[in-house]
Amino acid sequence: MKLPEAIHFIGIGGAGMAPMAELLLARGVKVSGSDLAFNEKCRHLEEGGAVIRKGHASENVPDDTGMIVFSSAVTEDNPERIRGRELNIPEMRRGEFLALFLSLYRRVAAVSGSHGKSSITAMLVHILLECGFQPGYMIGAAVPGGKSSDGGLGDDIFVTEADESDATHKLLSPYLGIVPNVDGDHAWSVGGDEALKENFRIFARRSEKVLCFDTEKELFSGMKNLLMFPFPSENETFACHCGFMALNARLAVESAVQLGCDRQKAIEAVSSYKGISRRMTLRRNDEKLIVIEDYAHHPKEVERAIDFLRIKYPDCHLRIVFQPHRYARLEKFFDDFVRVLRGADSLFTVPVFAAWTESGKVDSAMLAGECGGIFISGVWQENAEKVLVPPEDGRKLLIAVLGAGDIEEIIPYL
Repeated sequence: MKLPEAIHFIGIGGAGMAPMAELLLARGVKVSGSDLAFNEKCRHLEEGGAVIRKGHASENVPDDTGMIVFSSAVTEDNPERIRGRELNIPEMRRGEFLALFLSLYRRVAAVSGSHGKSSITAMLVHILLECGFQPGYMIGAAVPGGKSSDGGLGDDIFVTEADESDATHKLLSPYLGIVPNVDGDHAWSVGGDEALKENFRIFARRSEKVLCFDTEKELFSGMKNLLMFPFPSENETFACHCGFMALNARLAVESAVQLGCDRQKAIEAVSSYKGISRRMTLRRNDEKLIVIEDYAHHPKEVERAIDFLRIKYPDCHLRIVFQPHRYARLEKFFDDFVRVLRGADSLFTVPVFAAWTESGKVDSAMLAGECGGIFISGVWQENAEKVLVPPEDGRKLLIAVLGAGDIEEIIPYL
């Protein structure tokens, strides 16, 4: 496949878009793009030579653009997509372009599932690098002290996440498909729960090998390409990791073995994995307070986060600060959110991070009310002052900041 000489990204600051743009810059492609918010990823890409504009406007599209790649959140009436059609520029969703890009590599390891994609991808990349491989990769999160993407050396291995939220994972044909779990998250955007499951079955059928736990046995029933492992006890530790991180580590090690790593060396390698941003990230730990940040935004993820923190910090008062992500998700899983958030010792909720829709039938205040928690709104600094009130039980306070939106902005004030 020959890449276009110039590619324009609409929504270039996104977690999946920015690493792709960086890979293309490294290959000598002229990259331009736009985003409603000019974030740190945009600044980093500009330093690498990309031309990026804040906001969406037809004039953002350079005349020499050979292809437009857009986020699934970008609608057809976006002025840059309209301009692209006027200029007869081919356009692709990010996941469609990813499938095209991956054809440059012989062995693709694609991680697709409802939870844990970024962590498993990062763990697998870490193992491969530690074991002497030089894979290409793309991780949908920042890697402290490292890179989120790299073209690798040669055209053998590429490790990537495969997004199920827009069904583009079913366009891939990986050497190794890795599916840690399948829940109903994003079902509303692909046609319902059954459509979501069928998309995963298509992804599995298009994979040469599929790696999963036996919890997905029924979903993938009858497939001959399965490499299935017993789902371990969540109280077990693995290579120094505990809780759901131990599950992620197990899959990462088994994946590395399939790609040619020695098993024992892979286990030793994953023991030195330091994590990625917003995935159980320790942001403060002193005699007064512990602050953990995590991307958990689905009830299963919140539940696993609470279990993990109870294991790791058993003597602390666990206070959750939670930002629901999307009204559709909050409505679909409202009762489940109530059930799992009651597992915290105290709870604060902040307004929903809307992401596509600005209102819904339920909101954060209703969630706090059902859980016996406190709803707070306003500027982050004032919210932090309320969250930092010491617990009445006298235990050391552990604040877990959970959510996939802009809840991270409260962290500096904690």
